[in-house]
Amino acid sequence: MKQRSRTWATGFTTAAVLAGSVGAAMAVSSVSPADRQVTAPVTAKASASTTTKSVRAWQQFRVRGVVKGMRPGTRVTLQQKQGKAWVSLPASMNTTRKSTYNLRVVLGLKGHNKLRIVAGGRPVSPVMDVWVR
Repeated sequence: MKQRSRTWATGFTTAAVLAGSVGAAMAVSSVSPADRQVTAPVTAKASASTTTKSVRAWQQFRVRGVVKGMRPGTRVTLQQKQGKAWVSLPASMNTTRKSTYNLRVVLGLKGHNKLRIVAGGRPVSPVMDVWVR
């Protein structure tokens, strides 16, 4: 008899938990679109240019530009396309008071290299092409 009462109690508890979660799901989905806060996405753009289009392997060059739409002092990072993935390089800095940046870059992968600037985890610059010979 005790075992049957435990089984029924477990069944009722499970049903109550499921009903509670369904009720919570219904409460979340019943929010009207007018009640939701809509925040405009931050659109940051960066100009980017390299000091050269072709360099020798391990030769230093610079990537310069201005970031618009983000606060001065924002961290910018240089990324390189390696295969199908964008990889962050150890070239990053905080933007200046005028939202400019000036990165020293050294590349070792020979051939066509695609570079871009990322700020706040999002790409903000157009892709730049540099040939390493």
